[in-house]
Amino acid sequence: MRAAVYDAFTDTPEQPGAIEVREVDEPRLAPASVLVEVRAAGVNPVDWKVATGGLDGMIPAAFPVIPGWDVAGVVVAVGLDTPDFAMGDEVMAYARKDVIQHGTFAERVAVPVSAVARKPAALSWEQAGGLPLAGGTALRTLDRLAVAAGDTVLVHAAAGGVGLMAVQIATARGARVIGSASERNHDHLRGLGAEPVAYGDGLVDAVRALAPDGVDAVADFVGGQLETTLAVLRRGGRHASIVDPDAPAHGGSRVWVRPDGRETARLGELAAAGRLTVEVAGTFGLDQVSEAFAASREGHVRGKLVIVP
Repeated sequence: MRAAVYDAFTDTPEQPGAIEVREVDEPRLAPASVLVEVRAAGVNPVDWKVATGGLDGMIPAAFPVIPGWDVAGVVVAVGLDTPDFAMGDEVMAYARKDVIQHGTFAERVAVPVSAVARKPAALSWEQAGGLPLAGGTALRTLDRLAVAAGDTVLVHAAAGGVGLMAVQIATARGARVIGSASERNHDHLRGLGAEPVAYGDGLVDAVRALAPDGVDAVADFVGGQLETTLAVLRRGGRHASIVDPDAPAHGGSRVWVRPDGRETARLGELAAAGRLTVEVAGTFGLDQVSEAFAASREGHVRGKLVIVP
């Protein structure tokens, strides 16, 4: 099968030639796994961070590496212990494994059945391929913060892949959402029910103007926001970050997402109910992974980038 591959960590995974497409062996199917024909695979910042060795101390890698952790596709084979799914099922998954090697930027990928959920008809392949990790990160962060109806929540990086999911999920729960983003994304956030504020030196004042008594919770999806977070949080408020390692030392949480099909299924239910959608910012072929990484590294993407084999 064809797959995007790199043979060593590199400082410049976005450069042409750093990642190449070539024929590799078909994935081996474990008893509790399914083989998925990939229709779409979301690009996440963690993909190029892994390629630079950024997670080398956290997750081991075995070269050559096929990048990619998100997938949506069709089940084409099942293991011996997979009564949950059958050939022909349309599924999606956050497919990270314990060793970085066999990712989703390929024509097919084997995925543990515990990570797999059914694809909602409400989403296209590209939308479903971009949902699991970003949506799961948003969902787990809001769960950790116990966001509920009546809460006022500040979402840092509200127009990014994770932030847009968090805005929609929090709004669906009945929370009031304030979202930080560049001004070009403010109208879009208003359309999702959020109250946008601009990045920069005036962020604290802008949030305090909207919530004079402070916000109940802060979800940080960009990092470097701890001082701002503490300045706008009400006494007894909650905060969590997917980036900042110092958050727990200041009464907050650091969020790390593990593959969980039940969590992905919850996202599917929200999508099926019309309460969560995925904005696809661009699609790329297998031979364009470097270009996708370059676009992601620029840091100005609204929504999700997706690989379509």
